[in-house]
Amino acid sequence: MAGSTDAEGTPAAHPVPQLSTADAAACATRLRRNIERVLRGKAEVVRRAVEALVAQGHLLLEDVPGVGKTTLAQAIARSVDARFRRIQFTSDLLPSDLLGASMPEARGAAAPGAFVFQPGPIFANVVLADEINRASPKVQSALLEAMSEGAATVEGVTHPLPRPFFVVATQNPLEHHGTHPLPESQLDRFLMRRAIGYPNAEDEAAVLREDPAASELPSLAPVVSLETLLAMQQVAETTKFDDALADYLLRIVQETREHEALAFGVSPRGAIGLRRAAQARALVDGRDYCIPEDVRELAVDVLAHRVLVDTHSARSEEGEWIIREILERVSVPL
Repeated sequence: MAGSTDAEGTPAAHPVPQLSTADAAACATRLRRNIERVLRGKAEVVRRAVEALVAQGHLLLEDVPGVGKTTLAQAIARSVDARFRRIQFTSDLLPSDLLGASMPEARGAAAPGAFVFQPGPIFANVVLADEINRASPKVQSALLEAMSEGAATVEGVTHPLPRPFFVVATQNPLEHHGTHPLPESQLDRFLMRRAIGYPNAEDEAAVLREDPAASELPSLAPVVSLETLLAMQQVAETTKFDDALADYLLRIVQETREHEALAFGVSPRGAIGLRRAAQARALVDGRDYCIPEDVRELAVDVLAHRVLVDTHSARSEEGEWIIREILERVSVPL
């Protein structure tokens, strides 16, 4: 997609508008409804994706093939008039295939023999990293810098990535042959991990009749500009998160570090991520302040992939179950 970007996908120098919380919430509603035209019956998944986008995070979709992971990423890009690139991660993918490389200038250039940086597909606003766990650890590390620093370093030169920058990565949890599991440091860069799941019978019948990925997606019009999205992200950053709520969040995080079934708990980055996600959720709901439900509703999606279950423990609960257990025993502030 072509938005108001330059050759490397960097937003053009248009001023970021000033938005009120109500205006930002209205934009989020338009964004969600537009995406839901394509991804039918998955309002909660769409909401989480929008919250991750507004919180300036990245999203990991872990699910079986064919449930709409690629469609979701494409619909987000079209809805915000963003430059979209899909990268198919394979075992032979090289970091230069992702980041770009310096290439000799064409003949007839002003300085013959000079090398010019040719940006790779990572230089986009919305990047779909498809089957990310099929790439080598070296390629995963290159993506890690881009996700955490908002920049790509090629041959010693650091190139800023476009803003906004949103990575949607996918992986198939049932397939292990030829894959490289994401290391904890990489997982920690994703704000949320989410499964899409199968649609219910009624929604699947509608999808079968209408095939919205083929009929709606190609003509899906943008409802929010890149500049407006940046303004929404700024509004989310200023959403009130009071001390009592911060204490509640930190008690949840501390429980993960002391839980007998976990080898290690949530990092400070994870705590910051949960706060940012809660602020985005409050914005989507039209509030300029956070409430305990913002933290509780997002804790599993934000924290479960950041903990490591102790394989030597007699207990075999998965991370999601453990986070839910912790939420039940940590008292909610009044």
